[in-house]
Amino acid sequence: MLSLKIDEKNLVAILEPEGPLSESDFQSAAKTIDPLIEQYGRLNGIIHTKFFPGWQSFAALASHLKFVRDHHRKVARIALVTDSILGDFAEPIVSHFVQAEIKVFPYQQFNKANSWIIENNQHEFDEQ
Repeated sequence: MLSLKIDEKNLVAILEPEGPLSESDFQSAAKTIDPLIEQYGRLNGIIHTKFFPGWQSFAALASHLKFVRDHHRKVARIALVTDSILGDFAEPIVSHFVQAEIKVFPYQQFNKANSWIIENNQHEFDEQ
């Protein structure tokens, strides 16, 4: 299951996996995120999970990859807030496949990650 909260003021999608991810998790997330990207042209993301729960099936993994492919050009920054060992590998590996700047934070540093995201948003608004 994937919990999704939107901080529309700061244009941040906060995704919190709460169990193995399913195909419908990514379809549901897209239905919420896509209109915001359409409206604002971009969005930033925070993935907040103590440990990565994996996927329910290969189809769920494929749905995740499609979600990333369809959205990565509209995301400037992604904060991965986790204690999972996957966080150690995510930044150098994922950065080859997505345009977003990725930064990993320990699970307890959600507020620091959120500040990093918001700082980027403020910088972008100042340039406009």
